[in-house]
Amino acid sequence: MLRAAPEAGPAPQDPAGRPSLPDPPLSDRKKGVWGLVVPEARVFDTTRVWAAARSRRDLLLALCALASVPDYAAAADALAPYQITGDTIPAPLAGKSGEAARGRRIVLDRADGNCLICHKVPEPGEPFQGELGPDLAGVGRRLTTGQLRLRLVDQSRLNAATIMPPYYRVAGLVRVAEKWRDRPVLDAQAIEDVVAYLGSLK
Repeated sequence: MLRAAPEAGPAPQDPAGRPSLPDPPLSDRKKGVWGLVVPEARVFDTTRVWAAARSRRDLLLALCALASVPDYAAAADALAPYQITGDTIPAPLAGKSGEAARGRRIVLDRADGNCLICHKVPEPGEPFQGELGPDLAGVGRRLTTGQLRLRLVDQSRLNAATIMPPYYRVAGLVRVAEKWRDRPVLDAQAIEDVVAYLGSLK
């Protein structure tokens, strides 16, 4: 029978000499084991994964995830580097210039950007728009292009509890469909096109 391990002290370094993640507070442990399984730092502490597992099913899911973690460093190499300043990414990704018409198509496309599953846009002829996220009417007046860019790239940099998926990130994700593994949902050009469209919504 599997039993949860006793409370562990400070975690040791991993075999490569990288420091392990700090012990999470109790509130984080209540969320389950996933935050310990695929951290962005690519450091996995099996002792704390064991301790955080509240059931045999939790533990088995965590160990399966550990066994299937890809080499995120290699995948991340395909992403254009960017610099975050405050709550913005000031410079266009890969120096690309966005086109609002292409960005509009991405936003309205239910299979590509799929933005309308959560958001509303000022497109009266577009049915079945979402209400989970903010209404995007006037978003180009409320946010700068740099702020829009960061929110598209990875909203969790601003809000760890966000339900918005990162559109330009490959590391630290779980339960990713085969089609999207090791590549971002949108490439740098598509991100810039969506930024241009959203920026036009004054």
